[in-house]
Amino acid sequence: MAPHYGSPTADQVLALSCTVVGVGPGGNTSMVARVAICSFRGAALLECYVVPTMAVTDYRTSTTGITPAHLSSAAAVKFNDVQRLVADIIKDKVIVGHSLWNDLSVLGIPHPAVNTRDVALYQPFRNALRSPNQLVRLPTLTFHLMGRRCQEGQQNPLENARAALDLYRSHANEWENSIREGQWPTALPPSTFSRCYL
Repeated sequence: MAPHYGSPTADQVLALSCTVVGVGPGGNTSMVARVAICSFRGAALLECYVVPTMAVTDYRTSTTGITPAHLSSAAAVKFNDVQRLVADIIKDKVIVGHSLWNDLSVLGIPHPAVNTRDVALYQPFRNALRSPNQLVRLPTLTFHLMGRRCQEGQQNPLENARAALDLYRSHANEWENSIREGQWPTALPPSTFSRCYL
């Protein structure tokens, strides 16, 4: 299927979010620990914990809610299987998210840039919060633009995916009209993550 330069239909749009834990010295390198994908209407298509491929040095439990038990449970899915599942689900789809480069990077899955809708990069959202050149956190966007809270307490990737999707849907017509007119309405993702985009 060709990239979606026109407005995608509801069944062509999904939202993706990951929660990460830390590996390596000081736990400073991120590794995917939980993945969620939902449909345009918010139905969960995938929600799972991921078996670590390296020793976890920081579970970041206070923000992630993830403990060793989550990642060693029988329900946790092997990384290679998760990677394959996600790649199959998002193939030929427009994916919505917040800072999608982080999700694509930890999953090791590149995606066509033209088929991404990243609410962290959407210029009208940044302008509305008077932060035209800054990355605005998802809870800040949802609170100021939708009057609702998310990520209170610990992160939940399904909640985050749905929040990003709601933000996108609130401006989908304007967003897609800009693209159709050849005016891409987002800032560029960090150049160090260019490998995440096709």
